[in-house]
Amino acid sequence: MKALLVYPEYPDTFWSFKHALPFISKKAAFPPLGLLTVAAILPKNWDIELVDVNVEKLTDQHIKRADMIFISAMLVQKNSAQEIILRCKQYDKTVVAGGPAFSAEYRKFNGVDHFILGESEIILPLFLNDFKNGVVKQTYISEDKPDIKITPIPRWPLINFDNYATMAIQFSRGCPFNCDFCDITRMYGRTPRTKAPKQIVAEVQSLYSAGWRGPIFIVDDNFIGNKRKTKEMLLQLIDWQQKRKYPFQLFTEASVNLAADEDLMRLMSKANFNKVFVGIESPNEASLKGCGKIQNTKIDLENTVKIIHQHGIQVMGGFIVGFDEDDSSIFESLIDFIQNTGIVTAMVGILNALPQTQLWQRLQAEDRLLSDTTGENTDGYLNFIPKMDKNTLVEEYKKMVAKLYSPRIYYRRINTFLENYKPTAKGKISKNDIKALFRSMWLIGISSRSSPHYWKLILKILFTKPRLLHTAVEMAIFGRHFKKVAENISS
Repeated sequence: MKALLVYPEYPDTFWSFKHALPFISKKAAFPPLGLLTVAAILPKNWDIELVDVNVEKLTDQHIKRADMIFISAMLVQKNSAQEIILRCKQYDKTVVAGGPAFSAEYRKFNGVDHFILGESEIILPLFLNDFKNGVVKQTYISEDKPDIKITPIPRWPLINFDNYATMAIQFSRGCPFNCDFCDITRMYGRTPRTKAPKQIVAEVQSLYSAGWRGPIFIVDDNFIGNKRKTKEMLLQLIDWQQKRKYPFQLFTEASVNLAADEDLMRLMSKANFNKVFVGIESPNEASLKGCGKIQNTKIDLENTVKIIHQHGIQVMGGFIVGFDEDDSSIFESLIDFIQNTGIVTAMVGILNALPQTQLWQRLQAEDRLLSDTTGENTDGYLNFIPKMDKNTLVEEYKKMVAKLYSPRIYYRRINTFLENYKPTAKGKISKNDIKALFRSMWLIGISSRSSPHYWKLILKILFTKPRLLHTAVEMAIFGRHFKKVAENISS
């Protein structure tokens, strides 16, 4: 059996980093971890090929030589996924589809022969067994949550490391919290399931043995959902990193209660974590209570960010406007919060109702849903009737994003961050780091309106905190990407 695994195209989004990747000669930020894991579940005797449309073109020859085609996608990739499905059906190929986009709204896709709706460790073997016995069904659905200790190591040889800026692995699934706008608990449950520490060590070793050096994204939606298990794993990961002189810099996603656990932050720093994405959402306590994000109301959010920064971990913040409790003052309040805390990478989006979430169900009951979501929460798209005037919400959002990523405001935020940041991460300067520095000197330092801010930052860092030069250059490059995304939103 010849199987083709296809990963659809990401549009130009906040997290695509499409305007930053050329600085290090990369084509995509992250590899398709889900498909690489699916590839490891498929029969060992199958001939498997993977095409990530973000790094190479899907040709007719790819399609023609496959017996079966597997497609996985996030909601933001749904348009590309549909185009690929229809292309495959032109050659009368069997198409199997799974992943968040299909699990959320599989009935809206045309041309799929078989849907795998749920977690592949349980459902894919059922499909494969039925296929082998000639009794295959169109739709396979399971609400059961597998023990991910059975999850195999991804099949790294199917991709070219040179195409990617970062590798990805997963430690846990699920989140103990219950935010009404989030679809994570719907997909993975509220009881976090973790891999065994030895599994994570085996996965990072597999990347190391395959030749990867550099950043790794631990893709968990809440890395600290089960703190005890996380700490157990970190102890073994620290030992592995120390023995190999820290070949990997790590980053992940976590809830704000990270800052309340000194031991956990210390272990993450020792394991060489240097970034964490945190869903802060809003400085408006009424909005946090309204969406069920109660955990964010129990602490001082500004101090939380400061504490994490002082442990050598940069906070990347997620923010939302458009909650029912928001009024027009939210925009300036949010700008002030982001600037005061020095959250350089601030993803700000308009609230969107994702399919089947508590928010979606409530808005549907209130007859306030307008359309499907795009799956991209920073494109200024609104798919429900807000309590705030719709035009005010959209227009003020666009102005806020433009302001946040204007050079003067953005570089001021970088300086605030660097003044409070106490770096702990270890790692060697790579060829990509040097390449990025020189390209930034030309593309930002000479050929952009950010030039005065760029050189002021670089010179200040060289004379005061030269160890942070890499961080400063990276932030300048990211700022170029974020500014272009902000311009697309405002246009």
